[in-house]
Amino acid sequence: MQPAPNRHRGEIVAELDGRRWTLCLTLGALADLEASFGAADLADLAARLGSGHLGAGQMAAILAAGLRGGGHEVSDAEVARMHCPGGLAGLARVVADLVAATFGADGPPVQPDAPPDPLPNPLPPRGEG
Repeated sequence: MQPAPNRHRGEIVAELDGRRWTLCLTLGALADLEASFGAADLADLAARLGSGHLGAGQMAAILAAGLRGGGHEVSDAEVARMHCPGGLAGLARVVADLVAATFGADGPPVQPDAPPDPLPNPLPPRGEG
C-alpha cells in the first residue's frame, strides 16, 4: 500500500495509466522547469504556472518533473503517452493540484477519482449567432 502524500512537502497522488503515482516538484525539478520555461526565478515560474495558460508540452514537462521528484524513473516520452481519467481536463487538474501543493496554495486536494469538471462549451446554443 502506498503511503498518503504529504502536502506539506508538496506531494500529491494522481492516477495516470491506471496506476496511482506520487508527484512532487523538488527544488531540482523546479530548477529544471525554470530553465525550460525561461523563468528568471521561482516567483516568475510560479506566476507562469499559475497563469492557467499552459501548452501541452509544458503540462507534460510539469508532470514529468513531478513524477521524477516523486521518485519515479520515467522519461519525457513515457509521460507524454500517459492517460488520465477525465482526459485533458483530468491532466489539467493534476497539474493545477501539483502547482498548488508546491507553492502552498490553500484548499482541498484534487481527488484523483473525482469526475472532471465539465469544460465550457465555446459554441453558442443552436438557433443563436
